[in-house]
Amino acid sequence: MKKITIKNTKTKIKVGKMICVGRNFADHAKELGNEVPAKPVVFIKPASSIIYSGEKIIQPKFSDNLHHEVELLLLIGKDIKDANIRNAEEAIIGYGLGLDMTLRDIQNEARKKGDPWTVAKCFDTSAVISEFILKKDYNLTLDEEIILKVNNNIRQKEKLNKMLFKPIEIVEYISSLMTIEKGDVIFTGTPAGVGRVVQGDVLTASIGDILELNCEVI
Repeated sequence: MKKITIKNTKTKIKVGKMICVGRNFADHAKELGNEVPAKPVVFIKPASSIIYSGEKIIQPKFSDNLHHEVELLLLIGKDIKDANIRNAEEAIIGYGLGLDMTLRDIQNEARKKGDPWTVAKCFDTSAVISEFILKKDYNLTLDEEIILKVNNNIRQKEKLNKMLFKPIEIVEYISSLMTIEKGDVIFTGTPAGVGRVVQGDVLTASIGDILELNCEVI
């Protein structure tokens, strides 16, 4: 059972499903040769793929092209379906920082065949998450920068306001497709700059001065 830790508290929340949005920054869509989407691209990660800041990302033996994707995470605090903007905003109770680790060679092969991305996105240790901060304790403006460094070299750096679909819009849209439940986590998409990591690389990430994480590839 995977749980989220709330920053500066002893509170832990059981994670449900993890719903992810792809291609939510125009420059990232373009760098991978994809069209900028008219609506969010949605896929799922299992909670079993979670590891926490300070733990190790395990490079799967069946891939040799592991990529980093740093993202703002949303914590859902109540069940919603077919939400309006107000319901969607109320459902978000906290924010986190995460890495959606991706097997790019496996994903590219799947895209060519029209197959799902499951194998590329759902392997063990493919979801690295930070502590979460409650919305009542921090007002997210989207002017914050999200940054990912590999071996202390900046790979990804962008303002959250460059997202094509903002957090409330994402929650509203996903709720039109499926029930979003208390304890679900939403990955909101990664900015441009994704790239390969190899064994021994150290990844550090941050959103402003409120959230941070670190991990190593083994």
